[in-house]
Amino acid sequence: MFETLITISALLTSSLLFGGMLLFSASFAAFLFKSLSPAEASALIRKAFPSFYIFVAITSLIAALLAIASSLYSATILVLISLSIIPTRQILMPAINTASDLKQKKRFLVLHGLSVVVTLIHIIAVAFVIVDLAAY
Repeated sequence: MFETLITISALLTSSLLFGGMLLFSASFAAFLFKSLSPAEASALIRKAFPSFYIFVAITSLIAALLAIASSLYSATILVLISLSIIPTRQILMPAINTASDLKQKKRFLVLHGLSVVVTLIHIIAVAFVIVDLAAY
């Protein structure tokens, strides 16, 4: 019974992670740029992304700890997400901001594209985790 509860908790936490990442990356950012001026939207995005990355790191780590008893595969994926978000937040995000500030459009597009790819990989990876845990 306890093992089932832990697995369900891992599944729910992974679902929260999946939904949070999808909502933030696909809806929130687009909404800001449609609703605010580019300068206002950019300023707000810069304030929101550090918290988004902390959410991803902590939620994926909690989900990994909950998943470890039922699926080492899922736990490993979730730990990798948590670890890979650190350089994304600490190195890639500041580099994107610097490129934007210095009007380095080409560099900005490459770095921003990389951050989008990282986020998409994380979303897809969590989808695999959800399927794996749901099949348990």
